[in-house]
Amino acid sequence: MAKSRTEKENLIALFTEKAKLAKSIVFVNFKGLKVKDAVSLRKKCRESGAQYLVVKKTLMKIGLKNAGLNIDISNLAGDIGTVFGFEDEIVAPKVVKEFSKTNEALSPIAGVLEQSFIDKSKVLELSELPSKKELLSKLVGSLNSPISGFVRVLTGNLSGFVRVLKAVSEKTS
Repeated sequence: MAKSRTEKENLIALFTEKAKLAKSIVFVNFKGLKVKDAVSLRKKCRESGAQYLVVKKTLMKIGLKNAGLNIDISNLAGDIGTVFGFEDEIVAPKVVKEFSKTNEALSPIAGVLEQSFIDKSKVLELSELPSKKELLSKLVGSLNSPISGFVRVLTGNLSGFVRVLKAVSEKTS
């Protein structure tokens, strides 16, 4: 059923808002994706801080233009869906790659990172990177390591000193 002009304008406004807020965008080919799998993808996206949205290419072009992104998607073939990553830049590529492992019908085509168009290979490279939380936890571990080593050295010196005092007290008694 054809959409009315106001429905199309609402979709464009929604797409524009999502594109402005997103830290990364991944365009996916969803041809052959079953409805239950699409619902599953939407659920995984929500859990990860991303969102999956399907809009016609013509409305998508207008939405990207309104969001200030000069990206030409007319050469992208197939049925195109969009995964927006809101929490960090890696979320959308990770969700798409992980989901495409179990569902061959979904595959990344291209994406947007820092308001620039990126191809499929860059999207796949991004999906391999650790998330922001993982990087922060590694940083904290690295910063904590010298401190705990210093504490162990001090504890070793104190315990050695206590052993020497004990040996001296046993010898004098």
